This record gives sequence, C-alpha cells and structure tokens, in this order.
Amino acid sequence: MTEMINPTTVSSLHRDSIVSWKAQGVKLEHNGFYQLVEENHAFNYQLWHAEDRARREDMGFEFVYHAKREIDHCNQQRNNRMEAMDEWLFKSLTPEQPTQCPVNSESPGMIIDRLSILSLKFYHMDLQTKRADVDEDHRKTCAAKLHTINQQLGQLTQCLEELLGDVKNKKRTFRVYHQFKMYNDPTLNPQLYA
Repeated sequence: MTEMINPTTVSSLHRDSIVSWKAQGVKLEHNGFYQLVEENHAFNYQLWHAEDRARREDMGFEFVYHAKREIDHCNQQRNNRMEAMDEWLFKSLTPEQPTQCPVNSESPGMIIDRLSILSLKFYHMDLQTKRADVDEDHRKTCAAKLHTINQQLGQLTQCLEELLGDVKNKKRTFRVYHQFKMYNDPTLNPQLYA
C-alpha cells in the first residue's frame, strides 16, 4: 500500500487539479490516500480565493464577513485533511517508536499541505508573468519569484520522498499532530460560550 504514495504524483495531482478546477469548478476524482490529498488541496484552493475576496475594500463589510467565514471553514477542513493523511500514513507505514529514532518535526500531511499551497502560488505567480496589463518590470519580478517557488516545490517534494523512505526504513518517525482548533469550537472559544 505504501509503494503507491509517490510525492511526484502528489505534486502532479496538485498542479493538474488547479488547471481543471479553474476550467470546470472543483470536482473530486481520486480514491484512497489520494482522495485525502485532493480534498486537502480543494480546501486550500477555496481558501486561496476566499483570502483574495476578504481583501476587497469595495464590496462592504458583509462581503468580507462571508469571506472570513469561508476562510474559517476551509482552514478547519484543510487541517482535518492533514490529520487524516497522517493517520492514513501512520497506519500504513507503521513508523518506529519515537524512542528508537529521530522524530521529524513536520509530518507528511503537513508537507503535503505546504506542497498544495506552493502549487497554488506557482499557478498564480505564473499568471502574473503573462499579464498584458502590467509593465515588463512586473513580469520580470514575478518570473524571478516563480523560479524560486519552483525550486521550493522541487526541494519540498524531495523532502517528502526522503521522509517517507526514512519512515519506511525505520530511520525517522513522525507523529500525527492534532490541531485542536479552538476558535471554531463553541465550547472552547470564550467569545462564543461566554
């Protein structure tokens, strides 16, 4: 089961999904572990666009309020999917105990989430390099940023591959980091239960 978890496939899923979703809207198509990857990515995709909307100053407070609520919802769901990916991988890889080898500070699910966000940055920065309504300096600046983002994507994909290999070979381990987001829970947020 672990052989099919390929970091390059994860990156391709991220990249291809953005293009597809821009054309047709968000449609989930994968199963198993890649379904969790795709769901996490879909919430990051929606979060990206809600964050853009929340920064509009010409639409009034109610528009921003709804965008903020969408941000809260998507952020909670993306965190839930990170945990679900880690739980799936923890069961599948059966990592070594933390007393037997170093514990990685970032879990595989967290890395996959960061890859998702980097793929969104790459897509949108690439659009900036092709804009006709800006000057050449803007396009050049964005092209330099795009180059850096691409390097980060490659490096982070390699980090994920190395972590999964080390966990499989019992050289490193990880834990499932439960986020326990308190602000969305009416029993934990004092502004909601007071």
